[in-house]
Amino acid sequence: MIRRLDASAPGFERDFAALRAPPGGADGNIAQTVAAIVADIRSRGDAALVEYTNRFDRRSVVDAASLEVPAAALAEACARLPSTLRAALESAAKRIESYHLRQRQDSWQYRDEDGTLLGQRITALDSVGVYVPGGKASYPSSVLMNCLPARVAGVGQLVMTVPAPEGELSDAVLAAAHIAGVDRVFTVGGAQAVAALAFGSTVVPRVDKIVGPGNAWVAEAKRQVFGQVGIDMIAGPSEIVVICDGRTEPDWIALDLFSQAEHDEDAQAVLISPDSAFLDAVAASIGRLLPTMERRGIIATSLASRGALVLVRDLAQSADICNRLAPEHLELSVEDPEALLASIRHAGAVFLGRHTAEAIGDYCAGPSHVLPTSGTARFSSPLGVADFQKRSSLIGCSPRGAAVLGAISRELALAEGLQAHAESASARPGVMAVKA
Repeated sequence: MIRRLDASAPGFERDFAALRAPPGGADGNIAQTVAAIVADIRSRGDAALVEYTNRFDRRSVVDAASLEVPAAALAEACARLPSTLRAALESAAKRIESYHLRQRQDSWQYRDEDGTLLGQRITALDSVGVYVPGGKASYPSSVLMNCLPARVAGVGQLVMTVPAPEGELSDAVLAAAHIAGVDRVFTVGGAQAVAALAFGSTVVPRVDKIVGPGNAWVAEAKRQVFGQVGIDMIAGPSEIVVICDGRTEPDWIALDLFSQAEHDEDAQAVLISPDSAFLDAVAASIGRLLPTMERRGIIATSLASRGALVLVRDLAQSADICNRLAPEHLELSVEDPEALLASIRHAGAVFLGRHTAEAIGDYCAGPSHVLPTSGTARFSSPLGVADFQKRSSLIGCSPRGAAVLGAISRELALAEGLQAHAESASARPGVMAVKA
């Protein structure tokens, strides 16, 4: 059901390479299909948007204006929710907002010894598009985790797209949009939604950045429109690595592995431990608990194809193996998680201690659950306030500063053979005197 690896075995590096390998590539026709859709939306705008929405979502939309969900409908959906679910969404929103308020940066500046002003100006993006998956699943948590950091950053307009197959919409998703302060919502999905956000149409506004998860077509569309707009990342399948010293309840760990494996068959769940008997116990828990899971087929496929129980020499080796995986989610289910944390260099989010289930981070802990996947935690970070802000450098020369910096710039420009640069830098009064 789930492979067993031993870090001391002769064939470990070969098996570990197979574990790290990405899942099978997408259909080669996806890029071509998406390119055609993007080009069509760019060319025909609303007409193409209506056509693709009716075709792919089995709808009978007459005009693009009817794709927008009125603001009143968001509030009504929120009011319809069971009180317990509404309270949970509101509590999660408060925690997410509180966490991200601490990420906000202020503009700053100073003057150097020559009186030249130097600094950095922080400004929010004017508009952001948030893609929210729809159809088979409802993800109100994705609305909160993408929209609230943008709101905290001060984004001017938040535009959300969510597919509505056969006209069906989730009240929880609409309520989350209401709670998060989304400005406009459109019932559009797939590559056509991404293209509409990137290029704009008569009805859908053009945005400056697109964030949010989606299927292979959505991911490919984001890849193709990058440069026209910013994007958050190209997300791969969900991942969890658990490092455990063998003293945590095995059932807890099995359920933690399930929590990511149930996303889809390509998700990855890995347990690393120096205790062989504990790996046996978790394997037994997996076998006993799996039949009770509603998504047991997906979990079983995920664990069999991409999961692993890894036996290591000690916790130090577990950290080394984890760093090579650079997982999206990492649980340190050990006696002293903060001590082990010092050895962890690459992970999207780290969950400390035996009582911290990764699933809590998916919903309400506070940090955004939008995290780097597929090993990109080696160089990428979780979605946050900084993703919705721009930084502009400030330079303001005093007369003395212009003279000093102009002389330096002239010498460097001449060394690079750029005469106009040199002449421009030294044209202000006093530069040649400084040089002399």
